[in-house]
Amino acid sequence: MKLRNSARNINRIIIHSTATPEGREVSVDDITRWHKNRGFSTIGYHYVIGLDGEIEVGRSVQDSGAHAKGYNRRSIGVVYVGGMNKTMSKAKDTRTELQDVALTNLIKSLLKLYPTATVHGHNEFSDKACPSFNVQEEYGFIWEPKETKDLLIKEEEENDEE
Repeated sequence: MKLRNSARNINRIIIHSTATPEGREVSVDDITRWHKNRGFSTIGYHYVIGLDGEIEVGRSVQDSGAHAKGYNRRSIGVVYVGGMNKTMSKAKDTRTELQDVALTNLIKSLLKLYPTATVHGHNEFSDKACPSFNVQEEYGFIWEPKETKDLLIKEEEENDEE
């Protein structure tokens, strides 16, 4: 899949879960149907990550999403399938290894396209558990690599001594 750059001025990448039971696959068509039933024109997310790590395109990145009220105009919405325990009684981080790898790679690719964008969980903008994990803790290494940052500071200090 080739990512497309948006003509919109993107400043946020917002991560979601589908809030579906652990292990239950959900397709772009399923989410599109749910969102249309809620009155949306189409799926609200730009990218959907299935249980097998496959990344599907949802809404065009040229169009504002419908995934984070008040933040849609300048954001990209990414959703992984899952986010609830099997009985649907509580939020749970249900990302599979393949979803984790796909989400890592997608975030890296999106940050190359939108280098000034910041990455967030939906729960940072709404009183929801979504995406059922802390995005900053799980993926912060992508935009804040500690070892590299510390190494650069150390190199600058060494250069000052010359």
